[in-house]
Amino acid sequence: MEILGVDIGGSGIKGAPVDVEKGEFTQDRLRLTTPEGAPPQEVARVVAEIVAHFGWEGPVGVTFPGVVTGGVVRTAANLGDAWIDLAARDLFAEASGVPVTLLNDADAAGIAEMTFGVGRDRPGTVLMLTLGTGVGTALFLDGRLVPNTELGHIEIRGKDAERRASAHAREVHEWDWQDWSKRLGEYLRRIEDLLWPSLIIVGGGVSKKADRFLPLLKDVRTPVVPAELHNDAGIIGAAMAAVPGKELV
Repeated sequence: MEILGVDIGGSGIKGAPVDVEKGEFTQDRLRLTTPEGAPPQEVARVVAEIVAHFGWEGPVGVTFPGVVTGGVVRTAANLGDAWIDLAARDLFAEASGVPVTLLNDADAAGIAEMTFGVGRDRPGTVLMLTLGTGVGTALFLDGRLVPNTELGHIEIRGKDAERRASAHAREVHEWDWQDWSKRLGEYLRRIEDLLWPSLIIVGGGVSKKADRFLPLLKDVRTPVVPAELHNDAGIIGAAMAAVPGKELV
């Protein structure tokens, strides 16, 4: 079965049709720039453009970088207050003319990684991190998702954790891999103290460079491994969540 997945991020909006039984794209993905300031109507226009590009007429899964409950956005730390309490699922469906399933972006990435990636068949408490514009988290207990955890926003040294541990923070502050790994390691140790996970999976685009920073982490008890699906996981998980009759979140 093919389902279109769309992944909304702070800098780009990506989409591709997905074979949801194999966890693979069936066409090359399309990436468009997230509109400046991310106004809801403009973001909806880009989502509709991706749907039209693929000539898609069936269900579509869409991710959002914030808490989503019942198709309504509850938090939007990196996209602006205009999204708060917005019925974004309905907005995207109206703009694109197709049925839409909306879910948190890290949850979508985690669903894909736990099904087709390094988290496959892993028991216990597993945490998926997406390190990009912010820090997204997806928490699983024996393979079952605990949605909307938002653990990237815990406080570290008086600041939101993602201001120190995100890939964006590394670029903005021009930290080298050693400097950033110290901050990321501090965040991971705090997470360990709260959750005692059996595995931590690091995803997002920066996971392609995992060999540059994972070996530098100090005093982290939990095995930390790079995601296998890298930055494609959000699209794949979004598509999986939109399979008719299959409730994942």
